[in-house]
Amino acid sequence: MTTARGTADPSPATDPPVRIDPRRSACVLIGVDEYTFLDSLRSVRHNLVELRAALADEEIWGIPEDRIFQIPNPAAPSDLVGPIREAGLLAEDTLIVYYAGHGLLDRHEEQQLLLTLPGSMEDRPDTCVRSSDVRRAIRDTGPARRRVLILDCCFSGRVLTEMAGTDRGEQGGKVALGTLRGVEGSYVMTSAPKDRPSHAPDPKRCTVFTGALVDVLRQGLPDGPQMLGLHALFGAVRARITAMKPEMPQEPQDEDRNGVGGLDFVRNVAVLPALTPQPGPAGPPSHSRVRTLLWASAAAVAGLALGLGAPRAVDWWHTAHPAPATGECGGHPVDAEVPRAVLLDHSDALNKRDVDYEAVEGLSALALVSEGEGGVQALALADNSPGLLFPLSLGTPFDLNPVADTAHTLRRANGVKFPPRYDGEGLVIEEGGRTALIASETGPALRRFDIATGKQIGESFQIPQNMRYWPEGSAQTGRSIESLALSPDGRHLYAGWEAPLAKDGDLRGRPLIRIQRYTGRPGGDYAPDGQYTYLAGDGMHLVELVALDDKGGLLALEREYTSGLGTAVRVVQVSLDGARDMADDDTLYELPADQFADDTPVLDLAACPDGGPGVVATPGSNPRHPLVDNVEGMALGKEWTTGEYQGWRPLYLITDDNGSGDQITRLYSLAVRLKP
Repeated sequence: MTTARGTADPSPATDPPVRIDPRRSACVLIGVDEYTFLDSLRSVRHNLVELRAALADEEIWGIPEDRIFQIPNPAAPSDLVGPIREAGLLAEDTLIVYYAGHGLLDRHEEQQLLLTLPGSMEDRPDTCVRSSDVRRAIRDTGPARRRVLILDCCFSGRVLTEMAGTDRGEQGGKVALGTLRGVEGSYVMTSAPKDRPSHAPDPKRCTVFTGALVDVLRQGLPDGPQMLGLHALFGAVRARITAMKPEMPQEPQDEDRNGVGGLDFVRNVAVLPALTPQPGPAGPPSHSRVRTLLWASAAAVAGLALGLGAPRAVDWWHTAHPAPATGECGGHPVDAEVPRAVLLDHSDALNKRDVDYEAVEGLSALALVSEGEGGVQALALADNSPGLLFPLSLGTPFDLNPVADTAHTLRRANGVKFPPRYDGEGLVIEEGGRTALIASETGPALRRFDIATGKQIGESFQIPQNMRYWPEGSAQTGRSIESLALSPDGRHLYAGWEAPLAKDGDLRGRPLIRIQRYTGRPGGDYAPDGQYTYLAGDGMHLVELVALDDKGGLLALEREYTSGLGTAVRVVQVSLDGARDMADDDTLYELPADQFADDTPVLDLAACPDGGPGVVATPGSNPRHPLVDNVEGMALGKEWTTGEYQGWRPLYLITDDNGSGDQITRLYSLAVRLKP
């Protein structure tokens, strides 16, 4: 129970308010989005990412990363219940368990709620997990003083009355029977009543219930106290969902035992100052930001006349109809009236997926195989061991729906796998689509592979001595060949080094990036014949190249990560035409600027619209910019000859999640207008 907040004695209180302590608690987030026999729930993957990021945010709750466990698509009952028991042993203050997925009812045993697994089937309770088993794991494990269960699934309110022997028909905190019997202090929050469904109308966003919960956590309550309890959060979530009726007829429920719902839980960010200083201005606001400011201004004016009722109406409108994450990504530095890039779509459908028990993760390069009315086909290179090529169906640039197929394992010519830390980073598909050139930072090395068999063909290509690792050259360890591009005629191959050579350094923070050009013929050998340099953005690294023409026109993808600030991603158009060959220059450190290749900005991903609340899942590694994560792959489609973007080209970007729960495997599609 909470301690007294006020007393007639004016002296300071000796006991601080009781708070659910994130440093002594543990949290398990379970989500099932991939099903064999039931409809997929793509929204659930957004739930896990968004909720984890909110709970780990120091501005909100701040649970340490080693105390929050994310369990996507548990294959067996033990994979779902086991992590709950493990977290229960760790939690001293409060154990929090969250589940999102399909909910079914056992029609033969008192309508007990069944939590589903990827292989669950209707009317087959043996393929599911009984809610009583979950409650037992929460109740009986570990020293935690309080236990919290949050369910986002159809019929989730069933846990509030099941096993009671009678159905009292009561709702919310008035349910007579404690769901977690025998536990001193518990709280249960469900997304729906015992006989109603939960809703997930948009696969590109969180479910209705979890989306509202994340919004309240991130936005706070303007009229609320400094700290919010679970029941206060629930009330705000329920109010938001009720405001969506009749579009979303969903009624969340809760049950509070021994006042757990009233304990201080999270900071109310709407009334408390930020714990960390906010970053300064970073250029003109995006279009979505301008729209938000216009809405806010209009709401404020209307509020003066309508007793502040308009802002609440606007809040409801934004919650029910959040702005989409599509639109212009800023303009050309000179011709600002015409943007150079427009975000068309994004998809997290590949995030935390597996194909034939191989995780689709670590995707560091992307190459298009074909484009047609039926969609876009591509290959994605995973940089993990032993090196995998995943065939991908991307959907269309205006409606991404990426699906991965069984991966091709990269092998040496004799069929032996490459050793650990293959670290494949660059990929191009040669004419005919049967072979691929792939760069590996381990070595560094550049090889040709047969795509169908995954086997290496011929000998590795030559790496110039100065571009190798010490003691032969001065390439930085782990930052060598990161990108490959092949000219349309197949005559020139470009290999970009991720970071400057140790002897080159940077020019006032802008890295001096070398691009090695090779000359040869399709299917034959390629020999190095020149090195060119361009100045990357401040602190940025080169992670991908695309050849635009046969004259040295390139598109360069740059990326950098800074702890506390997140990831920055930009694309620039580079021209090597007229740039000087610097292969014989031992160092580039003090060369004049006119020796380098020309570059023109195309887009900054952070300037693209990230939509309204819940539209984009926020990666834990980059909470300040929900749309942006660790982009490493880039592919450019054919020029549109008709339609709104006639003369533009589709651009695809893909992120490398590094196998981390804090990062997302995300695909983006954009329309870009390039210089001729």
